[in-house]
Amino acid sequence: MSNHNEMPDPEKIKEILDVVAEKVPNLLKELSGILYSVDSAKQYAEAAAIFYKELKNAGMSEKEAYELTSQYLSTLNLGKMMRNVGEHHHHEKE
Repeated sequence: MSNHNEMPDPEKIKEILDVVAEKVPNLLKELSGILYSVDSAKQYAEAAAIFYKELKNAGMSEKEAYELTSQYLSTLNLGKMMRNVGEHHHHEKE
């Protein structure tokens, strides 16, 4: 077992950070392509339209259906969700 009080090897840390710096930009680019592609936008819009239509068919007013659809869409917004997670994590550190 390793002693948790030992200082990690700076060269190993540098190697790890080099790999992270190399891999993370490509991962973010791929994720962005998946989330913001034309196909994703079409699916996002279709989901919103179906959700709104079903609320209206269930007897909700336009205002209620619009508000609930807005809330629904905000749950599908990964970028916003990630910002919220980052802000929550930041406030926990304070």
